Amino acid sequence: MSQSLTDWLQQSRFVVVGVDPGRRRLRIKGEAEVCTDLSCSERTLVVTDEGTGPDLAALNAGDIVKIEEASGRPERIVVVRRVWEELTSPEW
Repeated sequence: MSQSLTDWLQQSRFVVVGVDPGRRRLRIKGEAEVCTDLSCSERTLVVTDEGTGPDLAALNAGDIVKIEEASGRPERIVVVRRVWEELTSPEW
């Protein structure tokens, strides 16, 4: 059976739990409420509304992101929704 769009979106998005820009490490939590630690290379790009660059400091705990991988490592981290947008959402 094929996956619905809603199911796919829920499974492909993650919440940033913690960021360590100095060590280039990122902790994310998926739909199953399980945390995963990612090691990012210098080539890993962070894509936000403000721009694109290799600086993990552009991420905040609570941001919702999509991870694009290549060879099992994060290649691009795309910010889907900022933590402050989530907190002001009318869904609350």
